Amino acid sequence: MAYIADLHIHSRFSRACSPQLNVPNLAMWAKLKGIDVLGTGDFLHPLWLAELKSQLKEDGSGFFRPKDDQPLAGNEVRFVLTVEVASIYSHKGAGCRIHNVIILPSFESAEKLQKALLAKHANLSSDGRPIVGIPSKELLRMCLETDQKAIFIPAHIWTPWFGVFGSQSGYDSLEDCFEDLTEYIYGVETGLSSDPAMNWRISELDQRSIISCSDAHSLPNLGREATVIGGEVQTGYLGLFEAIKEQKIAGTIEFHPEEGKYHYTGHRNCNVKYSPKDTKAKGTKCPVCGRGLTVGVMERVESLASRGNDKLQISNDKGLIKTQAFPNRAGYRMLVPLLQVIAEAFGTAPTTQKVLNEYKKLTGVLGSEIKILTKVDTAEIVKVSDSRVAEGVEKVRKGEVVIDPGYDGVYGVVKIWNHGEGSVKEAEGVPQLGLFD
Repeated sequence: MAYIADLHIHSRFSRACSPQLNVPNLAMWAKLKGIDVLGTGDFLHPLWLAELKSQLKEDGSGFFRPKDDQPLAGNEVRFVLTVEVASIYSHKGAGCRIHNVIILPSFESAEKLQKALLAKHANLSSDGRPIVGIPSKELLRMCLETDQKAIFIPAHIWTPWFGVFGSQSGYDSLEDCFEDLTEYIYGVETGLSSDPAMNWRISELDQRSIISCSDAHSLPNLGREATVIGGEVQTGYLGLFEAIKEQKIAGTIEFHPEEGKYHYTGHRNCNVKYSPKDTKAKGTKCPVCGRGLTVGVMERVESLASRGNDKLQISNDKGLIKTQAFPNRAGYRMLVPLLQVIAEAFGTAPTTQKVLNEYKKLTGVLGSEIKILTKVDTAEIVKVSDSRVAEGVEKVRKGEVVIDPGYDGVYGVVKIWNHGEGSVKEAEGVPQLGLFD
């Protein structure tokens, strides 16, 4: 059976993360969101790993579930051990800063990797996302020595400062970074500022899975991006490994990439924001301060692309976006979080208690957030909530949103109703009627 996975999140032991990120809350919110398998995040942190071991038990498949004496013990959400590691080092005379996500199948393998990193004097206690001076290639080697079924995913690959394809990473390709171990990179993470179509333009990724994850630092952000694993693979960790290695991803759920904080090129302090068309006309030097602009994801994709967007022959069938040029590639759907839909319908912030109460009412009656956004008839939403919420969900399904792209660390803004700001981006096709079926 197909399932939805969010494999890149953080715990409260990571910097700038919510103190509410604990096992019971993660299990509860994963169920609200419609996530079946959730990454633990931060398993290298000694305190978090100890907490995971005290509250989770292995289910025999390489996944984990809450112990019988824990809150939500009957919750069907499963966990898998994941961690993001920041590698900062020098390679061939260039400074490199790369983030990678590591996924392992057991507490034993997690402890083995912990010990290997501590032997290299890595500090694992100061941050749930540890910063190490170990090159990405060497980190990959250590993971494979820990467990041959380790899954090693370059994280948010287009982020200027920390993605392997980012403008400041020190690399232009996976092979530049991982050299003779590149074959063990079975998949990459899109990150919030890119979508699969942007990654389809890179030939080096043609034989690799493209996954999406939330990189959540708070509970409400879980599942804002996620990956659907196909039903034909075996269950548990080995099935996840096979799905990523053999490109058996069924699809992904995507944040609008313009909402990511590095989508366009610019300088936030100088209030300068350029699209790729702008940079062709004006260059990448800031007209205000004279320094180089932070090169955004769209600009970087254009510079590394192996093929033009027109070569992809992108189609949109009821909200499912695919490439006809590569028909075996998994498609994706663009969504706006339900909390955001409710907040805009009510004219308030997504963090207010009013919005949260409405969210819990909707998910309590109609099912998970992903189900509401993609499958529930809007007439049923009207019966439970305000008609404007139903209208917002319909607009999200049609792709009728107003977008002001992010740049240089500033998140973009996606609005459902046009208040006279930004430009309307309308998706092709008709409303989403299903998810990936």
